[in-house]
Amino acid sequence: MEKQELVGMSPASLKAWVLGQGLPAYTAAQLTDWIYRKRVRRFEDMTNLSKAARNTLQTIATLYDVPPVRADRSTDGTIKYLFPALKGGFIEAVYIPEADRATLCVSSQVGCKMGCAFCMTGRMGFKANLSTAEILNQILSIPDVDTLTNVVFMGMGEPMDNLDNVLPALERLTSADGFGWSPKRITVSTIGVLPAMKRFMAESQCHLAISLHTPQPAQRGDWMPSEKAWPIKDTVAWLKTCDFSGQRRLSFEYIVFKGLNDSLKQADYLVALLKGLPCRVNLIRFHTIPNTPFVSPDENTLIKLCDYLNKKGLRTTIRKSRGEDIQAACGLLSTKQENG
Repeated sequence: MEKQELVGMSPASLKAWVLGQGLPAYTAAQLTDWIYRKRVRRFEDMTNLSKAARNTLQTIATLYDVPPVRADRSTDGTIKYLFPALKGGFIEAVYIPEADRATLCVSSQVGCKMGCAFCMTGRMGFKANLSTAEILNQILSIPDVDTLTNVVFMGMGEPMDNLDNVLPALERLTSADGFGWSPKRITVSTIGVLPAMKRFMAESQCHLAISLHTPQPAQRGDWMPSEKAWPIKDTVAWLKTCDFSGQRRLSFEYIVFKGLNDSLKQADYLVALLKGLPCRVNLIRFHTIPNTPFVSPDENTLIKLCDYLNKKGLRTTIRKSRGEDIQAACGLLSTKQENG
């Protein structure tokens, strides 16, 4: 008989399962407290469960606990963790400490279907969706878990392409009987998978980030094949019908490429596209990958672009570059590991 994985189960499902095993209903609440609050992943250490209950659980259930097989540390404090995936291959999570916060960037898939020209993960192709347990394991199994203030789903894969496992992970992170975090601490990124975005907006209160990178549809189509399926103009038009007046934040990710999308003319197109939408634009320095024509611009160009967009009324910041010395851009380390 296959054992039941308990990490990631909803409270209702866990309670029903516990009762089905002949255990008291309150065992479900005890388990969630041990897993998410006390960060314990061994039944024998759950001391307020009876010895009989612990013995039973060991024979019929598992608590997914796979530590990283590698941790690369940057001179700026960034740590890139490498995990083996259940269905083969590797995934990455990046820990980014700052003075007032600590963010973990997590993966949602092994590889990715989207094939963006500037992305190392996209070159891998799609291999597998991560289970909810695998997603949560990236958080639970790192030694820095208790320092975390924020989680961003901006690692390997397209979160909206694995929403059936991402949404339960978000629920576990934000529910009172899970991690108990505010949805304001979590951001989910997407290239703009519109049908899944609509479900995400209805079923989660976490922040949303759109990978934009250029306001021009033809150029975006050359770089991001998903533009043909879900045009950015349609995505923005739909976002303008959504309610971002409360605490939920909308942002657009814009990797800046030298001579391609860094001109003030491009900035004007960007202002026109996002006009009337309450949002923030994050300008991102490109972390180079092998065999690519893309190059990051110099610092003055970034600053000039940022200042121009702000003067035009589009709230814009330059994201601080972190971990380039350890290849913190997703896909580089896992590809290297798979290639030996």
